[in-house]
Amino acid sequence: MSLDKETYQVIERSSVDELRALQLQRLKWSLRHAYDNVPHYKKAFDAAGAHPNDLRALEDLSRFPFLVKQDFRDHYPFGLLAVPREQAVRLHASSGTTGKPTVVAYTRNDIDVWAELMARSIFAGGGRPGDLVHIAYGYGLFTGGLGAHYGAERLGCTVVPMSGGQTEKQVQLIRDLEPRIIMVTPSYMLAISEEFARQGVDPASCSLRIGIFGAEPWTNALRAQIESRLGIDALDIYGLSEVMGPGVAMECISTKDGPVLWEDHFYPEIIDPETGRVLPEGEEGELVLTSLTKEALPVIRYRTRDRTRLLPPTARTMRRMDRISGRTDDMLIIRGVNVFPTQIEELILRQAALAPHYHLEIFREGHLDSLTVNVELQAGVEDHQARRDGVAGELARSIKSYIGVTTTVVVHSSSSLERSMGKAKRVSDRRRPTQ
Repeated sequence: MSLDKETYQVIERSSVDELRALQLQRLKWSLRHAYDNVPHYKKAFDAAGAHPNDLRALEDLSRFPFLVKQDFRDHYPFGLLAVPREQAVRLHASSGTTGKPTVVAYTRNDIDVWAELMARSIFAGGGRPGDLVHIAYGYGLFTGGLGAHYGAERLGCTVVPMSGGQTEKQVQLIRDLEPRIIMVTPSYMLAISEEFARQGVDPASCSLRIGIFGAEPWTNALRAQIESRLGIDALDIYGLSEVMGPGVAMECISTKDGPVLWEDHFYPEIIDPETGRVLPEGEEGELVLTSLTKEALPVIRYRTRDRTRLLPPTARTMRRMDRISGRTDDMLIIRGVNVFPTQIEELILRQAALAPHYHLEIFREGHLDSLTVNVELQAGVEDHQARRDGVAGELARSIKSYIGVTTTVVVHSSSSLERSMGKAKRVSDRRRPTQ
């Protein structure tokens, strides 16, 4: 059954007092659920001298300990479940490229809530029942594809479950089926737009009008590039598998001023990543999320490692997130200078001669680290050594001026850097472990 506009805007437009009362009620339940059913939480709460009964106001949450990614690995695979494994109807997992994968589980109710929040997200982004939605997020253990799929179906849309890869076929299906909405990573959207051009088709002439992009940090400069190329509204969706998947927060098409956190299901805090202290609203720090309704795997004060800040409500009663400026664990330290890949992305996109594709390589020269920035020329830009040298010098000076780090910039021919079929890999660390 598709749901009408009013269904999605009752809680989203409730008064702040009503929302805070609901959060407090649900937070008390979530803390008690975690404490009573997950040995890790009971041990951690007791060690911190915090008991679920101690929560009398939302601010009391700061007394409880954090959950971190290592806790998932230490209790792999099912040690953090709050229900018997048999009650979980689905499992998802991270890639596990840096260790054991992070396994998350969902009860039937969890899946229903997730689908509802994704439907709410697509609706906030301008989707409506009957829209045709092309999903190019990866399906499988990655939460993106199935999360988007169930949400679009719940809203009453027609779903094209394409998944990632097969870029020529992506373009063929978009041209043939004429979807209005695409859900995909922003980096892969660029690859799709380039395939349109390779086939001699103007990407802006296709049927797409809305793009819902997530699963990787991206900048407003990249948003402008995508919107210009395709003539669409490019919107930011936020989520992470440990907390639910996509649909934790979603940008509204009416304002396009940062994702609205669905605060009736997730309680946000911003902390100082060094001290763990909760920061006043409006200050940038690390986002911490607590689930309010999850049954299978409640998360209490999960440190996301995403750097952002909370912003006042606009289109909805609920607060917004500023665009993710980077992840604390993605931060590069180059000769004492803190560098986030998104900072370099913004400077690349200011160079008219450069395409919005890049790859960073870190090397160790003696006892010092060095950073090489690989970029490529836009299609149609005159390609000769003098041109490359000029562009490289200009970008290197810009990075030094704005970020404060000296880099080696290598300019490649158009379309020569590897394209992502899903989440973009922006950094390769070539440093050898110190002896």
